[in-house]
Amino acid sequence: MSDQKDHYNILGIDRGASPEAIRNAHRKLARKFHPDLNKDEGAAKQFNEIQAAYDVLSDVEKRSRYDRYGHAGTDGQAPGQGGPGPWQNVSSDDFESIFGESFGGRSRRGGGFSGFGGFGDGMGGERPAGPTKGRDLEHALEVGFAAAAFGGSETIRIAGPDGTPTSIDVRVPAGIHTGSTLRVRDKGLPGSGGGPNGDLLLQIKVGLHPWFTRDGLNLSLMVPITVAEAILGGEVMVPLMKGTATLKIPPGVRSGSKLRLKGKGVVDSKDRAGDLYAVLEIVAPKADDLSEDDRKALASIANNLPNPRSLVSWAGEIPDA
Repeated sequence: MSDQKDHYNILGIDRGASPEAIRNAHRKLARKFHPDLNKDEGAAKQFNEIQAAYDVLSDVEKRSRYDRYGHAGTDGQAPGQGGPGPWQNVSSDDFESIFGESFGGRSRRGGGFSGFGGFGDGMGGERPAGPTKGRDLEHALEVGFAAAAFGGSETIRIAGPDGTPTSIDVRVPAGIHTGSTLRVRDKGLPGSGGGPNGDLLLQIKVGLHPWFTRDGLNLSLMVPITVAEAILGGEVMVPLMKGTATLKIPPGVRSGSKLRLKGKGVVDSKDRAGDLYAVLEIVAPKADDLSEDDRKALASIANNLPNPRSLVSWAGEIPDA
């Protein structure tokens, strides 16, 4: 048995590794060397060594005997030489988390994985009937504000099934919003038994804009106006995502009022248009910006203006001056 490899070395972990570290190492290596996913010569042998190592190190009693006596402490059994075979300490949930749908997921003809048969020759079972689609992959993608509004394309780099970085051009539909999922067909993990590849699911986050905020297809824009415009009304030019528009301000508006420009928001890929909401902010001039005549004019009308605090709920708590 002197030529048998050390179980810790096989999994690439140290002898004091935690159960979680053992489990994580096994998951990574099991997917990498499974013969149905890795066609390199020797992959099947490495795969069986990985399963045998995990079978011992994931079991507290077996690991204790192995740490004290080496392979002799676990009867020196190689895979297939009596006793429970590899995978006996791997639950069906663990198996599914490692391989996903690459081997058909859970059996459609009954619960579980039928003793973990059906994922390769020599593993004690038959393969799932028929081709099986590969597992979908998820990837976060931040899209610029304008690209999300008008649509466009983005190039992303992800790791392929073999770990090699690959570039994918993605078409972004107009009107996409944060929280959307964009499906890219055939860019997930490879299928088994001649089945199709899985898909790539892009979780969308839309970037910020320097002055617009967005809610669905609607846009909001803060619009400062002067005291005179608030009192007398008027017209001001405001920006749109493309071009400009004239905003009519009615006399007597208050700060925080919202004025709607219908159909001037985001237009999505189905030609549905949102609105633009202009949020008014009355900006009082600084004292230094007023001439002496301006101050006198304001003072002359100050006593004629209604007291805005007379209508608030706490007005009765203030004694008369």
